[in-house]
Amino acid sequence: MGAALLAQAPAPSKTNVTKQPAARPAGTSARLMNPAALVAKAPDVYQVKFTTTKGDFTVEVHRDWAPLGADRFYNLARNGFFTNASFFRVVPNFIVQFGIPASPAVANVWQNAKFRDDPVKQSNKKGTIVFATAGPNTRTTQLFINLGDNAGLDRQGFAPFGTVAEGMDVVQQLYSGYGDGSDMGGRGPLQDRIQKEGKPYLDKGFPLLDSIKTATVAAAPAAAAPEAKK
Repeated sequence: MGAALLAQAPAPSKTNVTKQPAARPAGTSARLMNPAALVAKAPDVYQVKFTTTKGDFTVEVHRDWAPLGADRFYNLARNGFFTNASFFRVVPNFIVQFGIPASPAVANVWQNAKFRDDPVKQSNKKGTIVFATAGPNTRTTQLFINLGDNAGLDRQGFAPFGTVAEGMDVVQQLYSGYGDGSDMGGRGPLQDRIQKEGKPYLDKGFPLLDSIKTATVAAAPAAAAPEAKK
């Protein structure tokens, strides 16, 4: 599978029209509308629990695997970025992709919030979570979870920063009937339309897609203390 298959939607072409600031959607924190403010350093190890329309799964993040990716994911999750976002691309035995927000206003302010690449320290094994990219140093908010062992993505620069610790069976059951997006030769949703129209576009044209209800950050469970010698 080529890197292009994991590419994010390109930014819209520039025009001479002056753009007005996007209105903040109801229930959205002001911080989420300012990507430059969300730069907190993530814990060395933490978990994010996803409650979805299919069930729950938990991702465990290891910051030393890919610190920049771990930090971005931490800031997105703890500020409600993923609420109501859909798993818009599910290709069995390859990947499930998500990370375009439900609100076009939120998508608009984040689509150019690029951050640098991390060196690839872990292989793209089944269950690992990774940021998608449209080329060097273009990562923003789109992610994928590997549904199979995709070691070929390692040399393309895709750097895993965590893995599904619980609920991989739920991830594998996410609705896959639409497959790839129409912009990738499939019959699924177009990424640029998700960016511009949000969840209503998906609900109308692709009603069977699963989505995220909440994503909640939690500390990773402490390692069990060794038993005292008798």
